[in-house]
Amino acid sequence: MLSPCFGPPATLISTGASVARGRERTMRVKDALGRFGEDTAARHLSQCGMEILDRNWRCAAGEIDIVARDGSYLVFCEVKTRSGDRYGTPAQAVVPAKAARIRRLALAWLRDHEHASTALRFDVVEVYRTRNSPLRVEHLRGAF
Repeated sequence: MLSPCFGPPATLISTGASVARGRERTMRVKDALGRFGEDTAARHLSQCGMEILDRNWRCAAGEIDIVARDGSYLVFCEVKTRSGDRYGTPAQAVVPAKAARIRRLALAWLRDHEHASTALRFDVVEVYRTRNSPLRVEHLRGAF
């Protein structure tokens, strides 16, 4: 007979599965929020006159959210979306190591694409989507 403190093994297994399902759901919500933010950022940049050249470009080293042309600039955009202010501003998540990684990814993108643009710029687009506030987009040009 099992001690009442431990319960039957099936309870332990279902608890583990429940935790795993909770993590999966959290990741799906986070991924959906990220996709929403990237779609919103791309629309915003287009409305501001920028030409979107690439989205979610990937190589072995990682991913660039948006590559765009803004006049003579070739712009590499990191999109950060938040549903609350618990973790600071979205741009604060682009720490120096992340910025360096995006610069390396930009060089990889340039190796794969031919462009006459000589000036590069690295922007952050912050997308705020909270329940009780209107959608807000902040475009930080030359953020790093």
